[in-house]
Amino acid sequence: MAPFGKNSEHGTMNWSTSWNGSKKPTKQRNYVRNAPLHIRSMLLGSHLSKDLRLKLKTRSLRARKGDKVKVTRGQHKGKTGIIDLVNTKRMKVFITGVEFIKKDGSKAMYPIHTSNLIILELHADKRRTDQGAEKK
Repeated sequence: MAPFGKNSEHGTMNWSTSWNGSKKPTKQRNYVRNAPLHIRSMLLGSHLSKDLRLKLKTRSLRARKGDKVKVTRGQHKGKTGIIDLVNTKRMKVFITGVEFIKKDGSKAMYPIHTSNLIILELHADKRRTDQGAEKK
């Protein structure tokens, strides 16, 4: 058995709700990688634009399908679009208008992590208006 293989006791970390944190980046990455989907969903937060931040009195919200966002980092920096798909397992979002051209000439959606986005407009639906109501 390899010392740090996929199934060794040192290579992976069992996910625990009682884990308090660590200074070690490897343990932090393992915590996120091994987290169940309902916890990964909570880690998909994005900052809000300044006007939304003042209106909702919160700094960030979870990015959801239909939100209008602006890319702040990477090769697509400055582009705006609407979130088309949220992949919770890979912790990425796919945005209309943010694409790359493949070698055969076809276009494909480009995955972006939610920490590299700013939410400009929220997609209004029943569940979000209840939870995102203005705080007093």
